Amino acid sequence: MEKPKTLELLKAAGLIAVIRGPSQDLTLKMVDALVKGGVKGIEITYSTPNANEVVMALEKTFGNQIILGMGTLTRVEQVDEAKDAGAIFLVSPMCEPTLCKAMAASGLACMMGAVTPTEVFQAYTLGSDVVKLFPGSLVGPSYVKALKGPFPHIPLMPTGGVSVSNVGDWFKAGVFGVGAGSELCPPNLAKDGRFDEIIQIAEQFVKAVEVAKAAAK
Repeated sequence: MEKPKTLELLKAAGLIAVIRGPSQDLTLKMVDALVKGGVKGIEITYSTPNANEVVMALEKTFGNQIILGMGTLTRVEQVDEAKDAGAIFLVSPMCEPTLCKAMAASGLACMMGAVTPTEVFQAYTLGSDVVKLFPGSLVGPSYVKALKGPFPHIPLMPTGGVSVSNVGDWFKAGVFGVGAGSELCPPNLAKDGRFDEIIQIAEQFVKAVEVAKAAAK
């Protein structure tokens, strides 16, 4: 898939589930529950066991039903690994120049991590299509609004600190989308086999994002 189309789909979805699965099998089941709950943006982190194999299995199972990416990239070699596995977007929690340049050169949609204004600008300059504001819990929606003053053209996506109750504040501040991890898919529910509850949480999140996006227009 071409990068502009990927970014269009991610923006339309407005929500990326950031999955740090406890095992390969449980991660696949977690994603299945999220998809049943209406979540389309799926990011499998490299902190997930057998992450590349998980992505290959998800790509085979869901295909174009989901927008599949890999996150927590910290090494250059992971760029090609993720691309070969079937990821169509890449995410890093940091802005390390060598890694960022490799991500940008991949031709895939990229999100590089930043917090300070200098980091945000650097990430965007190095080729980040959307800057991952991480950890979002450290700053909050008001910080996005402040960054939009000097950087109105830089798309921002907070990850961490995003919940059903505050997602409206994030979109009101002007975010491209939001990333949610344990708030959206608690690992303890997966370990206990409570996938119906994950579906319910996913449905609530998706609805909250839809309402927030409509209100922010």
